[in-house]
Amino acid sequence: QVQLVESGGGLVQPGESLRLSCAASGSIFSIYGMGWYRQAPGKQRELVATITSGGSTNYADSVKGRFTISRDNAKNTVYLQMNSLKFEDTAVYYCNAGRYKAGEVFGSWGQGTQVTVSS
Repeated sequence: QVQLVESGGGLVQPGESLRLSCAASGSIFSIYGMGWYRQAPGKQRELVATITSGGSTNYADSVKGRFTISRDNAKNTVYLQMNSLKFEDTAVYYCNAGRYKAGEVFGSWGQGTQVTVSS
């Protein structure tokens, strides 16, 4: 079993930046992929970005060029640097860690952290 603890969400204005962190503990030997997904009110959860232990990344088209995912394998932590935030980035952001296939991660979920972009 993998436990995930997210942090870094908050309220920002359009154009500002935030950095999310997600630390994994527990059965970390089972983690190959880590990533971020988000769910806006009334919408389905969607992929934001994923990264393998080797550093291969995958991004949603809507965040390419603005968001950067990175990973510290020694700390079992994944980060999401979000720049040039837009209103439509408002959502609950969830961390996921586990198996990796075709750019997606299939594993344990964190509790979520709220990101609100508002003027």
